Amino acid sequence: MSPFLFSTAITFLLFFPWVSSVEFVYNTNFNSTNLLTFGDATIDSSILSITNGTFSIGRALYPSKIPVKSSSNSSKLLPFYTSFVFSIAPLKGFLPGHGFAFAFLPTAGIAGASSSQNLGLFNFSNNGNPNSSIFGVEFDVFANQEFDDINDNHVDVDVNSLKSVASSLTGFWGGSEGDKLKGLKLNNGVNYQVWVDYEDSILNVTMAKVGDKRPIRPLISVFVNLSTVFLDEMHVGFAGATGQLVESHRILAWSFSNSNPSIGNALVTTNLPSFVPPKDSVFESTGFIVGVTIGAVLLVSFCIAMYFLLVRFRRKRNGKKDDIENWELEYWPHRIGYQEIYAATKAFSDENVIGSGGNGNVYKGVLKEGQEVAVKKISNESEHGIREFLAEVSSLGRLKHRNLVGLRGWSRNDKGSLILVYDYMENGSVDKRIFDCHEDSMLSWDERVKVLKDVASAIWYLHEGWEAKVLHRDIKASNVLLDKYMNARLSDFGLARTHHHSELASTTRVVGTVGYMAPELIKTGRASTQTDVFCFGVLVLEIVCGQRPIEEGKPSLIDWTWRLMERQELVSALDDRLKGKGGHSNEEVERLMQLGLLCAHPEAHVRPTMRQVMKLLEARHEGAAESEGEGMELNLLHRLSSTTTWGRFSGREHPTFNEIKRNMSSSMSMSNSDVILDGR
Repeated sequence: MSPFLFSTAITFLLFFPWVSSVEFVYNTNFNSTNLLTFGDATIDSSILSITNGTFSIGRALYPSKIPVKSSSNSSKLLPFYTSFVFSIAPLKGFLPGHGFAFAFLPTAGIAGASSSQNLGLFNFSNNGNPNSSIFGVEFDVFANQEFDDINDNHVDVDVNSLKSVASSLTGFWGGSEGDKLKGLKLNNGVNYQVWVDYEDSILNVTMAKVGDKRPIRPLISVFVNLSTVFLDEMHVGFAGATGQLVESHRILAWSFSNSNPSIGNALVTTNLPSFVPPKDSVFESTGFIVGVTIGAVLLVSFCIAMYFLLVRFRRKRNGKKDDIENWELEYWPHRIGYQEIYAATKAFSDENVIGSGGNGNVYKGVLKEGQEVAVKKISNESEHGIREFLAEVSSLGRLKHRNLVGLRGWSRNDKGSLILVYDYMENGSVDKRIFDCHEDSMLSWDERVKVLKDVASAIWYLHEGWEAKVLHRDIKASNVLLDKYMNARLSDFGLARTHHHSELASTTRVVGTVGYMAPELIKTGRASTQTDVFCFGVLVLEIVCGQRPIEEGKPSLIDWTWRLMERQELVSALDDRLKGKGGHSNEEVERLMQLGLLCAHPEAHVRPTMRQVMKLLEARHEGAAESEGEGMELNLLHRLSSTTTWGRFSGREHPTFNEIKRNMSSSMSMSNSDVILDGR
């Protein structure tokens, strides 16, 4: 070789280093040789399943890392072009969630990944970390407010965080000029093809039903600089996760290249297996259920409207606009004249607003007798507003207990606004006295214990102490109010439902507050006394720890305290602001925490009843008599050992009620309550 040619070759190699081209095509022929699986990911009949069951995490990656930069000391990225066919199918008996992502990852395995909303990409600690070196295009069917998701059927572009850099409703741009977004539903079992192209820092994401022509206009087109995100070499593949919400995530075919923009054309898109669920009978179909529901709602709304029109007509005819009906005197709280309410709240002035909700504001008012009241003005423009009004009047209006907020009466104006009038609670909500207050007005240990006993007494009355069983369904710190004597009172019965004691709840509508909802309520939508007990358990942990059930960037309160119990460190969970003030014992703190975890046990049958909770809270000494006909002894402490601890239960599920009975000490110093059985 001549010196000139040799010199030219050396110069080319120095300034234009060679990078190997990566290209592969898998047409429903995945196996353990061409794909590495981690976690719950499996290959079945040459099809990749990323997740399996509840709280599942799975990843599937190309067997080796691929180069993503033109050289090891360069920031210039190689382009990549990939296409894949996927199917997300619902599972009968479960609500859908969460999703999967095509991803570039720095390492193999599932270390550093969590289930549920984290999609198998991140966990609480590394989500949002700029050094995570994680890039993904996610397909998500759950709207997570913490990540600012746009809805429950979206496509996102994630760079080191689940707070996306670009989002879109799921679909494709169609029409003669590509200006009409046509929606697609992810969670229906249909096979979809996706194209993801990255070149010169421009990322294009396109999708369509499998077999359809690739749309000209991408669903997402965004500038993304990945030079500071990618390492020299990266793993590429898929990640997915489920939680209490479950669905299947399958990949049927996949192609990838860092040099061929048309690699997606190599995928076979015909004669693919279908995962669309079989249609239910017409009586189980969504259309039939929606039709019956709408018909029932319209019928109820019509009856309510006719009732108000009839009453209004009778009043005008008799010239007695504010007469009190006989049935109101016997069963419901009294109607209060609208003009009296109008004057009491200074014409519903803004300065009298003390709270607000989804259906209207709450005002402070002073009646002409000088009595302070809280006035809730509910909009009747929505079905939910009318339903809340009826729930409050029909349940709280007839309930009488010292630990329930009293409903004094109701009213309405000529425009139809619905108004509820309550006893005024001078000391606000427990929520504000723990989280949004100065230290001098924060609840002390003894006050917190009394709050829990008061709330337990109220829930017991709702479940067992009245003529019918009442499910509150929204027990939380902001719904517990404090009167001028610091007695806790349960409020807000807008979601409450009444049932006969022998009757099971028939609603399957998921209602409540995130962080307080029992697992079976999320799964089935069916409320029960045990779902109220679960709410109470979360409330116990919240009040003792001084932490909210769910906080961004932290594990849930239940998970955190459960881990502390496994390490026998429950006492350390006590609100830091209380530790230096005294007034409590470590044994007392530990037993309340144990009770909270028992009430918030994931298995409903393990949770105690509120009757049992009351007896545990009221246990003071060993001299209590036994109650006739009870399934358990009133004097539980006679049967407990003062030396045993919960340590022997570590490494297991939450202990059962009998186990907590056997391990509660007689040193519990909580004060006795004069309200145990008689709550009327």
